[in-house]
Amino acid sequence: MTADTITRTVIQSVIASAAEEMFAILKKTAMSPVIYEVLDVGTGITDADGNLLSSGAGIPTFVGVLDKSVKWILSVHPRDSLREGDMFVTNDPYHGGVTHLNDVVVALPVFADGQLIAWTASIAHWNDIGGLVIGSMSTDATEIFQEGLRLPAVRLCAAGRQLDAVFDIIAANSRLPDFVRGDLWAQIAASRLAARRLVDMVGQYGQAAYRDAVDHLFAEGEARVRSGLAALPHGTFSLTETRDDGTPWSVTVTITAEQMTVDLRDAPDQRAAPYNTTRDGAVIAAQMILKALADPTPAANAGSFRPLEVLTRPGTIFHAEGTAPHGYYFEIRIGLYDLLWHCIAQAMPDRLPAGHFSSICGTVVAGLHPDTGRRFTMVEPQMGGWGATAEREGETALYSACHGETFNCPAEIVESRYGLDVLYRRLNPAPASTGRHPGGQGLSMCYGVRAKAILSAGYSRTRQPAWGAAGGGPGGTNRLAITHADGRTENHAFVSGLSLQPGDRIEIGTANGGAWGAGADG
Repeated sequence: MTADTITRTVIQSVIASAAEEMFAILKKTAMSPVIYEVLDVGTGITDADGNLLSSGAGIPTFVGVLDKSVKWILSVHPRDSLREGDMFVTNDPYHGGVTHLNDVVVALPVFADGQLIAWTASIAHWNDIGGLVIGSMSTDATEIFQEGLRLPAVRLCAAGRQLDAVFDIIAANSRLPDFVRGDLWAQIAASRLAARRLVDMVGQYGQAAYRDAVDHLFAEGEARVRSGLAALPHGTFSLTETRDDGTPWSVTVTITAEQMTVDLRDAPDQRAAPYNTTRDGAVIAAQMILKALADPTPAANAGSFRPLEVLTRPGTIFHAEGTAPHGYYFEIRIGLYDLLWHCIAQAMPDRLPAGHFSSICGTVVAGLHPDTGRRFTMVEPQMGGWGATAEREGETALYSACHGETFNCPAEIVESRYGLDVLYRRLNPAPASTGRHPGGQGLSMCYGVRAKAILSAGYSRTRQPAWGAAGGGPGGTNRLAITHADGRTENHAFVSGLSLQPGDRIEIGTANGGAWGAGADG
């Protein structure tokens, strides 16, 4: 059956709005501020085979996880074993989780008239999932076993019946059991409501019209991207960058009218340290670059990424295998995203901004609340400066390019929920990058510690500054310092399990972005 254009558009709009409604539910019902304030989540809907149909708001790298998680679940639990009312959970990078153990995917198969028609899925950062340190992100981990509880695409519910043992195992392996239970149920509620929306829609318009709308959705996504590729400069572009630790990262990108190919086979070998990502993670970074270049519209689906090929070498930091840990995967993935961005910007500087602060600057503080005695874990990414463009100076105090629709946690929430003092939060006073258009400013902020606590953090670009474009000067670097009550100061890039005492100060500075153009006279 071929539906009329209006019916097709209505069905596609219902799919999109259901994904958005999932996001709203998570924001309203989750227990952890990192979800309901920072919005460290992603929501989406796939077809029956796990191909992305629509995404809600949230972190783009999280949305890119969902289709891959569903496909992994289907590889473990074939379609003929699925029943209406089933629910699945995964967080294992090697079993469909894609990121690290803190990021938990919940997925529900949707049935209409007894047939599997879709999946509703979400991913959210949980504050603690066990492991060596509070917050589950240890810089000392050498194997993934040390990072916390692994959930390899297991059932949460079977035919509508809650599997209590799985819920109990999850709660027993977290230092914050009430929070993980609350956040888990928020994700379950989001999937269930979106599923009802899809079932009602198929009941109204029929499965044939639904399949027709899905087919056209994929075709439209592919056509938009191929049209965008045709308008880009074509050729092969390569770049090697030196990371903060002196390691070279290399990439080659080939763009034609029909395809973008990203070659990462010359990557460094994987590490027995939490600085790895999976091949799926590398694919997500390339997907975001392709989408931004070829089709910078809000909508993305599986068709959008058909013109993409990603080449990786197993056993590298972009295609980790075995038991390599992933705790700080996000710094690897955003570094890869920035590498691709920089590589392509050489060929089209008028289209892309200069380099930005290029780090999540994830800051985790955990302890007992000084007023209530209740255990807390603060998970707070930081905002920084973006690079300038050919038309204007860089944007100021935004989250990283991978972060999408996320927000800082208000000072009032930090102080009430975590018992920390936000002593100041202001723009970075460091000199701006030099060029025709300067980069945007990062942030300078400080947390005051009121009771004993533990700090874990991961900051990239602490030595290599944000890169300039078209002859513009470099931006700044990120900084994390602890000034102790006795006056001692220590600087860190990656650290975990660091003891903090009352009166200590956590001082953060995020980089100003790179400049665009050689100077005012350009």
